[in-house]
Amino acid sequence: RADWDSALDLVARRFGDAVRDHGSDSVVFYVSGQLLTEDYYVANKLMKGFIGSANIDTNSRLCMASSVAGHKRAFGTDTVPGTYADLEQADLIVLVGSNLAWCHPVLYQRIAAAKNVRPHMRVVNIDPRRTATCDLADMHLRIAPDGDVALFNGLLAYLADHDKLDLEYVAAHVGGCRAALAAARSSDALDCGAAPEDIARFFQLWAGTPKVVTVYSQGVNQSESGTDKVGAILNCHLATGRIGKAGCGPFSVTGQPNAMGGREVGGLANMLANHLDIENEAHRDTVQTFWNSPTICSVAGLKAVDLFDACAAGKIKALWIMSTNPAVSMPDAEAVAKAIRNVPFVAVSDIMARTDTGDLADVLLPATGWGEKDGTVTNSERRISRQRAFMSAPGEARPDWRIISDVAARMGFGAAFAYDT
Repeated sequence: RADWDSALDLVARRFGDAVRDHGSDSVVFYVSGQLLTEDYYVANKLMKGFIGSANIDTNSRLCMASSVAGHKRAFGTDTVPGTYADLEQADLIVLVGSNLAWCHPVLYQRIAAAKNVRPHMRVVNIDPRRTATCDLADMHLRIAPDGDVALFNGLLAYLADHDKLDLEYVAAHVGGCRAALAAARSSDALDCGAAPEDIARFFQLWAGTPKVVTVYSQGVNQSESGTDKVGAILNCHLATGRIGKAGCGPFSVTGQPNAMGGREVGGLANMLANHLDIENEAHRDTVQTFWNSPTICSVAGLKAVDLFDACAAGKIKALWIMSTNPAVSMPDAEAVAKAIRNVPFVAVSDIMARTDTGDLADVLLPATGWGEKDGTVTNSERRISRQRAFMSAPGEARPDWRIISDVAARMGFGAAFAYDT
């Protein structure tokens, strides 16, 4: 049991000592899509602009990194070219790797309501398993696990062979179409594992429906071929011009409540705020100038899995985990718990008095929860939602942005973190 001043002094001292004795890359923050955008922002500002390392990653890495990489490959930026309203205007909704009924129940109900109003709307659910989402689907395309790339490569080849490409759109807006087609033809759609007659029916339905929205989620992203899955889906929409207009487009639905807000403020170890690139000197200068910071990270930091591998290897001397429970939620959780135990100093900010990760902490900081917070989150369609606390903070709990700012001030950066709200 301690007071706030003692706890914050200790966190600041141990992080400062680690940076002084072992360098800025000896410390890491592991944060969370459960944070508000403002919390995410000050954590990234402290680590990337004042400590000078990019060693801050998030549990959103586990659900969204493949989409970020796929979007950047296709569009040059991490852009989601869809809105929720498209779901009500589409004539075909294709769900890929998404048990929407359980994981995004409000969207599921929205599609069900739209289908009730527009009975001609068709829903295809692509999933190796039968799930509750199949109850809404007109067709369940049962592919093999990781069969998505072969399926959508096959679809792209089918669209080309049946003159369904929008050549005018491609000529005006798309590069690399020939190479994408050549790559698509190098795989066999039958390798996706679905029945040939079902594949043929799906291809005909997609090709014959001008307004298509492809909704994909963790069954696409959480795979060692996740980025290629995203690319294969995006290519079909780009090649047919079914993107950027009502009722059309590929639509990534996120796995964390504020995964998108985190990405907007540089929440991942390989990006800067405002979707700027760490590797780009001009981008680094822009961010450093805006922050008026003494330094700026110049290379990507440790990503979630690598971060805990570095903890296990003894490379990390101070670790701060915020609003997540990696000793339970990370892959190979037992090894992650052992890795955390190996770090000389661990701080954990949480709303829970006891978690498996909290049990490993040297300092446990009581943070406010969702209904006690004031700030913003960004949803899957990039709509920013303003939220205001409807409950007062219990006990001595404080918002994450304030805890981070107080530590920053104790590390000598008070002027840059003098936020009142």
